Amino acid sequence: MPSRPLVRRPTVSVVVPCYRYGHYLPGAVRSVLDQTDVDAEVLIVDDASPDDSAEVAEALAAADPRIRVLRHTVNKGHIATYNDGLEAVDGEYVVLLSADDLLPPGSLGRATALMEAHPSVGMVYGHPLDFLDTPPPATTSVRNWSIWGGHEWIEQRCRRGNNCIYNPEVVLRGDVQRAIGGYDPGLPHSGDLEMWLRAAAVADIGRVNGANQGYYRIHQASMQRTVYSSFMADFEGRRDAFDAVLNGPDSVFASDEADRLYALARRAIATTALEQAARAYDDGSTDVEPVDEYVAFALDLWPEARQLRAWRALARRQAAGPERCHRSLQGSGRRAVRDLEGRIRWRRWRRSGV
Repeated sequence: MPSRPLVRRPTVSVVVPCYRYGHYLPGAVRSVLDQTDVDAEVLIVDDASPDDSAEVAEALAAADPRIRVLRHTVNKGHIATYNDGLEAVDGEYVVLLSADDLLPPGSLGRATALMEAHPSVGMVYGHPLDFLDTPPPATTSVRNWSIWGGHEWIEQRCRRGNNCIYNPEVVLRGDVQRAIGGYDPGLPHSGDLEMWLRAAAVADIGRVNGANQGYYRIHQASMQRTVYSSFMADFEGRRDAFDAVLNGPDSVFASDEADRLYALARRAIATTALEQAARAYDDGSTDVEPVDEYVAFALDLWPEARQLRAWRALARRQAAGPERCHRSLQGSGRRAVRDLEGRIRWRRWRRSGV
């Protein structure tokens, strides 16, 4: 649907959790305070960083009244840091921005314009840009908006069994954030996915199309490349997130609907695990990847996994053996097809957000 401009300046509270990322803080905070069309405020939550992060945060706050600092005296971990920040802000709209990420120019205005125009929408996201050291120029023109019913969006996620959102591109309506509460401490790897699903359980979901809505920094010190870097951790985290939202004590779904949706998610995640096992044969990495664990996980999650096409594809590779799969022309062809399919999926995700 066509986009519309803002007609007033809404308030946006941006929580910036920080642990040993003081060198990134000035850039993250500046990317928030430079936002146009909204009144933005920043709360930096330092999780007892052993470096000078807290001092950097305090200096930033001393220079601008829109910045506040909350300091932990002991390290509480990332989930508690997120939640302490979210509990301490009261803006009309809320953003959680990691200290190593950035907001592109105008992103908050574009996201809040959608929610101002459509009060049923409780969360908005868009396309993020990856970057290493210097962020590339962002696209700021909006092509249009997409809006899904919340339960429709959840079903799409269940059918794919994955998370289509990085994080810095998300803006939540403050009332929705306060209604659903903070991050689940029991989901340290997939708390974001579970949060988005909970938001979709009580509100519609919107997307700003065409413009870049977040900058996601790629570096070796991030948790996605250290603590939570394994495929198994990812598969298990996805399963747990869907289970918590669909079957947990606060689920808003009738039992038969929850069973149907959870079955879709379990099948999709099991398929992904089997595809990763097959990929290990094609890539010649069966000696370092836990292929047997992938298969056991898929069977446990979806007992009918042997009936899936992904199972048959894996069986053919197992019969041929890892050496032949990796070095054969057929294996090279499969890698080329996989690369092409990945590019197609990426383009579809970039355009549609799902």
